[in-house]
Amino acid sequence: MKITSYGINAVNAYKNQVRNVKSDTNKASFADKIEISKAAQEMQGVSTYSTERAERVKKLKEDIASGEYKVDARKVAEDMLKYYRF
Repeated sequence: MKITSYGINAVNAYKNQVRNVKSDTNKASFADKIEISKAAQEMQGVSTYSTERAERVKKLKEDIASGEYKVDARKVAEDMLKYYRF
């Protein structure tokens, strides 16, 4: 009778096999992308809204501080009606 020794390698024969797993190939395909149109880029660069608004706010602050600011009651009433009607 012949007795063979069982070593550590013989316990789990599948553990020694190399497994090829492709996990890094699909990561790039699921990335989100943002594209800004040419029209939107032009609107960002050319917009003078912020400078015009800053000038208007500055003038209003000066008028309020000096006491020259007058509220147009008719305009306020029209805007309130427009707001609550729609």
